[in-house]
Amino acid sequence: MQSPPFLKGILMIQGTGSHVGKSILVAALCRYYAKRGCRVAPFKAQNMALNSFVTREGGEIGRAQAFQAFAAGIPPSYDMNPILLKPSSDTGSQVIVHGKVLGHMDARTYHFQKEKLRGKVRESLKRLRDTYDVIIMEGAGSPAEINLNDQDLVNMGAARMAKAPVLLVGDIDRGGVFASLYGTLALLREEERRFVRGMVINKFRGDLSLLEPGLKMIEEKTGLPVLGVIPYFRNLYLPEEDSVGLRGRMGKDNGALKLGVIRLPHISNFTDFDVLSMEPDVSIVYLGAGDSLRGLDAVFIPGSKNSLSDLDFLRRTGLGDEIQRFAARGGTVIGLCGGYQILGRSIRDPYHVESGIETLEGLGLLDVTTTLKREKTTTLDVLRAMGDTSSPLLEGYEIHMGVTHLGPRMRPLFEIVERNGQLCSVKDGAMNPDGNIWGTYLHGIFDNDDFRHTFLNDLRGKKGLPPLERSGIFYRQRLIEGVEGLEKIVSEALDMERVTRMIREGIKA
Repeated sequence: MQSPPFLKGILMIQGTGSHVGKSILVAALCRYYAKRGCRVAPFKAQNMALNSFVTREGGEIGRAQAFQAFAAGIPPSYDMNPILLKPSSDTGSQVIVHGKVLGHMDARTYHFQKEKLRGKVRESLKRLRDTYDVIIMEGAGSPAEINLNDQDLVNMGAARMAKAPVLLVGDIDRGGVFASLYGTLALLREEERRFVRGMVINKFRGDLSLLEPGLKMIEEKTGLPVLGVIPYFRNLYLPEEDSVGLRGRMGKDNGALKLGVIRLPHISNFTDFDVLSMEPDVSIVYLGAGDSLRGLDAVFIPGSKNSLSDLDFLRRTGLGDEIQRFAARGGTVIGLCGGYQILGRSIRDPYHVESGIETLEGLGLLDVTTTLKREKTTTLDVLRAMGDTSSPLLEGYEIHMGVTHLGPRMRPLFEIVERNGQLCSVKDGAMNPDGNIWGTYLHGIFDNDDFRHTFLNDLRGKKGLPPLERSGIFYRQRLIEGVEGLEKIVSEALDMERVTRMIREGIKA
């Protein structure tokens, strides 16, 4: 593998819209330059996502930036995503700055905070540039959101701050890629357009020769080169950034084990279930209002950004009654984080963290009660099965604002022995006496290979199926294979010599 001469600089990936492939392109470029000896880091000034991760400092960032850091071979830091917005309603979000909760804001209030927050973005970018050789930045949505241009933090506003050349990405799979590229550029101001140095077309299927006349024409009309056409690819595990990707997320439809995940309106960290869907003989389906739970071997209530609202949703739609009947028949029900809270007797919100509702009765499947607090727990954990000091250590992470108390008949599931690098002894989770209903605050628990295999074999035993030997599905190895495959596809499709030159030359003042 040829290493480039010493490289120091910055590059930004922007898109013609959301979900066009910006995040995975950043991850691929991080991997490409890391493999060639560069110290490289990702950066996204502002991210809106309900899939998040916890850094070693105990800061919360978008999961996409954590994956990009993994691709770069470095630990994630809150500087890689200094502002994270977690929507809690149609008009409001929890605002997280440098990994910690600043507060809940509606769109207008947040808009007036942007100038203050610009300094936080600048601080994070400077620290990254002082530490790493190459920064690969990511925009959000489209830079052509002209109603927001004056206060923009994440697209051209960030490009100006960093003096970063921009690659503009369009998604041909959704149609209209040439119009979206041309229209985006046409709506940019003249002083913004000078930052755009090339275009990329993503998710192409078919014969490239049939596309070439269009490539030539868009280059003539815009005066910018197309630096590559990235093919549509499958069969690589790449974590989704947010629930817009859920529609196509389903396991095999003929597995002996059938697992259902409730698609809550405020579902978060649904990637908790990804590795389960990779396992042989397992089917996973996402369930909504009106769907039956019959025929399922286990039902998961996932994490939620607004547990009270999602609990109300389950009651209004009848899904809550369905889950209770499923549990009464002996079905396995698991709640993760917000789902754990929903399984309990009640959720109290005395400080109105999530809503104006002070108390809501839960599904009552676990004898636990939850009180939402003003402070948020964000920890990277090491843990083991409760009461079993000989059991292998597991890893997970917590992101929640509630404290849950167990009733007298409940037994905790895990002992957390380390939080954010500090030794501790903290009980987590609860299981009912029959063992078919349990909950935990720990995200990523199924990423632990031994724990996951044991869980699935227990379900197989309940169904009268023989246990499976270790399946060969190892979560970390799948991540590595996914990012290596991604880097190969992208680097072969792009003119990497010109991309590297863009980074080296930058934007002159």
